[in-house]
Amino acid sequence: MTGTKRSPLIWVVHLSVLLIVVLWTLPTAGLLISSLRDKNQLASSGWWTALSTSTQNVVFRAPGPEAQVEKDGKFVISGNVLEDRGGEVSAWGTTPTKPSEFQPGATVPLREEGSTLTVQSDGAFEIVSPTKLEGNRGQRIAFVASIPPRFTLDNYREVLSAQGIGSSFINSLTVAIPSTVIPILVAAFAAYALAWMKFPGRALIIAMVVGLLVVPLQMSLIPLLKMYNGVGNIFGVPSKTYLGIWLAHTGFGLPLAIYLLRNYMAGLPREIMESARVDGATDFEIFLKIVLPLSFPALASFAIFQFLWTWNDLLVAMVFLGAGNEELVLTGRLVNLLGSRGGNWEILTASAFITIIVPLLVFFTLQRFLVRGLLAGSVKGG
Repeated sequence: MTGTKRSPLIWVVHLSVLLIVVLWTLPTAGLLISSLRDKNQLASSGWWTALSTSTQNVVFRAPGPEAQVEKDGKFVISGNVLEDRGGEVSAWGTTPTKPSEFQPGATVPLREEGSTLTVQSDGAFEIVSPTKLEGNRGQRIAFVASIPPRFTLDNYREVLSAQGIGSSFINSLTVAIPSTVIPILVAAFAAYALAWMKFPGRALIIAMVVGLLVVPLQMSLIPLLKMYNGVGNIFGVPSKTYLGIWLAHTGFGLPLAIYLLRNYMAGLPREIMESARVDGATDFEIFLKIVLPLSFPALASFAIFQFLWTWNDLLVAMVFLGAGNEELVLTGRLVNLLGSRGGNWEILTASAFITIIVPLLVFFTLQRFLVRGLLAGSVKGG
């Protein structure tokens, strides 16, 4: 029995797909590993070194003179430069520019007359002076240490325990869920009309929908806000409300929703529609009982895209909802946690995974419909 020889092109395709998967997965894996690392190690080495011992140059400031105690007629300040890092000191110095000037166990004289400093390999240090130490600040100790890999959940605890995270999480849900449901409802009715109902100007409306797909959000954001505020002033509606952001996301999401659903609905079997009309069904009954159930893959596909967009959005939320402490969405709250310089990488990595928990749940719940809905909507038309 002879086996079927596979074409070299098959192997090229498989290897290409594998390479793409690896390229997409590596950054996410790196982000996850970084979010679980100690912040000191994260600042000194890349995530790919997470399982190896890292060498760090650290500057430690010893406690001030208020911590000194008298022993055998001398004044002593003691502690451990490694604190909770663990590891081993391989060299040390008294200035940040020379962190490897002395070996562990060496006793070095300090500026104060008669005072000495000793640092051991386990990080224990001792400042000894024959007279009472004076001043306001402690001695700086620079050292080189070999730190073993350390994983922790402190980054997640810091983010989740931050003030306002719970309310911002609720705000994001309040924005994302209606902003996903409303455009789906509106687009479903419009898509059915454009696919199966004949009326003057239908082709022009379809062309306008396709044209709106390329309109940048940033270009239309301010005109839309001015129009909303103008209408709100007439009817006495406050400018910073959830209604405004729901309408904004609905407007920005409708072109893609109508285009996707219209293409899918136009590809449904014509015989089913004609049979329903022969049996006396109205357009609304056909839409509700036949078209909607059959269009669920396309509805789920758009729901994934729209929910991801509204959940991760910050620009539209700040424009239409505001940046106040009570109105701030989750993405805005996490940005504030980074500080003005955005240098807290441990916060950034943990925040990234906290924000994607809900979108991941939505995606894995509806992902089996995603490819089916997109492919059917792209190859069928009426």
